[in-house]
Amino acid sequence: MGVDVDPQEEQAEAGIGERLDRIEAQLTDFHRRSAHRETVIDRLHEENQQFRDGVRRVLLEPVVTDLLRLYDSMVREAARRSTGDKPDMLVASFADEVELAVERCGYEFFTAVAGEPYQAGRHAPASTVATDDPARDNTVAESLSAGLIEIETGRVRRPSRARFFRYQGLTPDETGQPVHYTDAGRD
Repeated sequence: MGVDVDPQEEQAEAGIGERLDRIEAQLTDFHRRSAHRETVIDRLHEENQQFRDGVRRVLLEPVVTDLLRLYDSMVREAARRSTGDKPDMLVASFADEVELAVERCGYEFFTAVAGEPYQAGRHAPASTVATDDPARDNTVAESLSAGLIEIETGRVRRPSRARFFRYQGLTPDETGQPVHYTDAGRD
């Protein structure tokens, strides 16, 4: 006994199979487009964040510049008003407050530490101090002003100003006796 299959049912089943294949293809295409859309949205969000950060930095640039000057003035004034080794605590506390404001703007102060070697980009030499010790050559003698570094990127915005040691060895004079070498005698 054979089962008779109705040709209309066969056609209907084939039609349903084709429709299911088309629906599956459409769903696959929809998921592919959705994934691409999500990628574009993520990229645009990241670009928007970078743009906002850049705008924030540009808007805060004059404020940070003025805060830098104020900080330098406060530190100098605290040192000028110091009694012995103790700086003027009131003026120093104002400098600390300015430092906190600069940190909220996304920057951090750093200073040149006495004895550390010169680093281009991080230090700005203001002058030199003569030394007869070759080990101290090109090292920080005295920090003059703080530098500023961007917290997020680590980029130096303003190098720290300092005086640096400069080795000046002994040279013989006309009589053959060693004398200290001075800047006046250099070519």
